[in-house]
Amino acid sequence: MKKILIIEDEASIAELEKDYLEINGFKVDIEHSGFMGLDKSKNNDYDLIILDLMLPEINGFEICKKLRENSDIPILMVTARKEDIDKIRGLGLGADDYITKPFSPNELVARVKAHLARYDRLVGITSKSNDNIIIRGLNINISSRRVYVNGNEVDLTTKEFELLVFLAQNPDKVFSKDYLFEKVWGEYSLGDIATVTVHIGKIRDKIEADSSNPQYIETIWGAGYRFKV
Repeated sequence: MKKILIIEDEASIAELEKDYLEINGFKVDIEHSGFMGLDKSKNNDYDLIILDLMLPEINGFEICKKLRENSDIPILMVTARKEDIDKIRGLGLGADDYITKPFSPNELVARVKAHLARYDRLVGITSKSNDNIIIRGLNINISSRRVYVNGNEVDLTTKEFELLVFLAQNPDKVFSKDYLFEKVWGEYSLGDIATVTVHIGKIRDKIEADSSNPQYIETIWGAGYRFKV
């Protein structure tokens, strides 16, 4: 049974989320304090975290940043704020998705299922041995989910790794932001393609010698992105 942690200071919302998730077969814990939620997330083996943005004492941005220091499990950020800059900031810190209040509990459950399925698929993406993509000093080991640049390992978040693998497995093909968003994030996240730009930027910062003049992921203006070979 998949375990989910809800970090939400509004008790009524947290209980509603819990009820719908438990009906769908998940084990759910709730923490109303950001600090307590952060501690609990580190001390328990959760499969996904639903994280409210506007928490007392410590906000969701800081919690997300701290969680990503040691974990790459899916994080679904929840907020009543609709500003795009908040979405971009949250996604840039490593959140996998962003849902705005008020939302349908069924939509929440659908997104949770989609992200858990995608994470499981990524972790077990292949059982093949020596499943490597090697090009110009970049080595992507898919089965171990490790990435090396000139022999030095770099840390990528789950979505960064999945996006890089997809592009690298389809070299010299141009993919639009919409297509990449649907392919990597799935149908329940459609409509917020800004996250593709954010994640491409993060990947470039980690694997490119000069992110302003990338040698791996090329921007095709007006069309999308292409992995160069």
